[in-house]
Amino acid sequence: MVEHAKHRPLVKTGLIITFTLLASPVAACRLALVLAMDVSSSVDASEDQLQRVGLATALLSPEVQTAFFASNDPVALAVFEWSGRSHQTDVLDWVLIRSPTDLMIAADVVKQSTRSAAGLPTAIGHALAYASIKLDTAPRCLFQTIDMAGDGINNDGFGAQITYATFPFDAVTVNGLVIAGQANDTLSYYETEVIRGPGSFVETAQGFSDFEVAMRRKLVRELSAIVTGQLHDPSGQNG
Repeated sequence: MVEHAKHRPLVKTGLIITFTLLASPVAACRLALVLAMDVSSSVDASEDQLQRVGLATALLSPEVQTAFFASNDPVALAVFEWSGRSHQTDVLDWVLIRSPTDLMIAADVVKQSTRSAAGLPTAIGHALAYASIKLDTAPRCLFQTIDMAGDGINNDGFGAQITYATFPFDAVTVNGLVIAGQANDTLSYYETEVIRGPGSFVETAQGFSDFEVAMRRKLVRELSAIVTGQLHDPSGQNG
């Protein structure tokens, strides 16, 4: 009896800790969002800068900020650049966007980033594979979305469909942002080969000078869809 009484404080402390943990669930994340920027040989230095500044500016636009903070549950954001089959480089690693300050810091990282490779081909399948691996390290979120921005079709390594057959994409939505230019078949390619999942879509920028405006439209659309519950079935195919 004395022995049991000696351990009562320890038991009581353990119960308090257990109940405290149960009463404090892990904060919910509504969306893990990966943004992929094309830096292949078809993108020159000025166009690359328009892409980086355009993304940073779009993230801080009033309508995008409203979409980010339309829910109390944060969005996890990551950005990487891609081109050839062996070139995928992080621009912004995973960060939880809980406040306008978080979004401002993330946008500044993107704006201040510099291109790490040039003159390489367009390996969309490999970029999608890298994005899938990035999602494996993302915070636990209700939904996962990959945004592929590009101005051309795959011309290096395996294509998107092989990636989808090889890597886990069952609960992932893939949207596209096509930069319209000389490759007139890019939009059709993205619509038939790249986008995937419930509610998936392609946004079009009329050249890199229109990248910011197109990115704003795309971010508002996909962030709003998560909040309003339009993406109700994360196991679907093309939307």
